[in-house]
Amino acid sequence: MGAFSITHLVILLVVVVLIFGTRKLANAGKDLGQAVKGFKDGMQNSDEKSKLESDAAKITQPEAQAQREKDKV
Repeated sequence: MGAFSITHLVILLVVVVLIFGTRKLANAGKDLGQAVKGFKDGMQNSDEKSKLESDAAKITQPEAQAQREKDKV
């Protein structure tokens, strides 16, 4: 009683297509795909940015240590 069968899902799909039309559904699918792609690109750019920042910190760390040692002398 609580679960949907295949026939329920097919009827629901037909009703949704009749209400919204195939053009609006296609546009909604396209917009959703672009949003997911943008999110993935943003996550990838964020990962690359954090990697570059950590690499920069590794490069400047020895320079800071050399400066500290120079200040001690």
